[in-house]
Amino acid sequence: MSRISLAHGSGGTETSKLIQQLILNRVPDWMKNLNGGVGLDYPDDSAALPIPGGYVVTTIDAYTVSPIFFPGGDLGKLAAAGTINDLLMLGGRPVAVLDAIVVEEGVEMAVLSRIADSMLDILRNEGVCLVGGDIKVMPRGQLDGVVVATAGIGFASKLIVDKNIEPGDKVIVTGPIGEHGAAILAAQQKIESSEFKSDVSPLTRLMLPLIESYIDEIHAARDPTRGGVAMALNDWAKSSNNNIIIHESEIPVREPVANLCEMMGVDPLSLASEGTALLAVSPHVAEEILERIFEMGYRDARIIGEVREKPSSLSLVVLKTLIGGSRILEPPSGEIVPRIC
Repeated sequence: MSRISLAHGSGGTETSKLIQQLILNRVPDWMKNLNGGVGLDYPDDSAALPIPGGYVVTTIDAYTVSPIFFPGGDLGKLAAAGTINDLLMLGGRPVAVLDAIVVEEGVEMAVLSRIADSMLDILRNEGVCLVGGDIKVMPRGQLDGVVVATAGIGFASKLIVDKNIEPGDKVIVTGPIGEHGAAILAAQQKIESSEFKSDVSPLTRLMLPLIESYIDEIHAARDPTRGGVAMALNDWAKSSNNNIIIHESEIPVREPVANLCEMMGVDPLSLASEGTALLAVSPHVAEEILERIFEMGYRDARIIGEVREKPSSLSLVVLKTLIGGSRILEPPSGEIVPRIC
């Protein structure tokens, strides 16, 4: 690779290769993990640093969504919710956020105010403190609008680490997939319809009760943002050294989203969700956990598949199709939807 392309930021195979080449290949093993924690040795939504009695969970992300304001949310809401959700997926209870805002000269103050208000509304409602930050201004034409970067801090007594997935585990998705990606795609294509609305939302009220009651039975958790469910499941298969089988008939995709994807030539399994969790749980409590998720208002949650021992050296995700066939669900590749989060 000689130059960076938009595909390198899409969350698919090009992103993984870029991270591997640019960072992971350069970092010696001793730097990848603070002893007893989770770091670059098992890349996940967050990292964890051991402390007496538990872990400090931390995450960092940058948000460049276009348009800045979209049906269901905006850049500020996305940054706050996304940071909170990344902490939750490792088993952390979010407590604090820091943010850095980079803004182009000439952006209206009303735009920044609206972004800040949205971010603070989410943090306030979730009981998360904003403890620091930074702001930079770039000359006109050297940045497109606004970029928000956030770092999040949480605490966990135990961690949810993807490599702990076991054969027999059931895969649960807590709501319809691809909602955020479809909303951004429709907005970018100037498709005006009330059918498309981002699901961007913090998952605190879903995940904290599940963590409290089932921490030993939840073997993996992911909010399938860039790269969607397809990328998350392929990451899981690779990190746990297993195969994952999913059933197309059980995957919740709203009809308008499915129709948009068909029209645009996009797989909904590769579209981002920003208010949906993907869980791998012990089979003997899968139905119980699903019922608990229903009780918390996530009525579209489904068990969509299971983890199996792999019969070969390859770790694969296999999709059982609606017509009774099977196909390998590859990690997404290429430019899916630019500036989606």
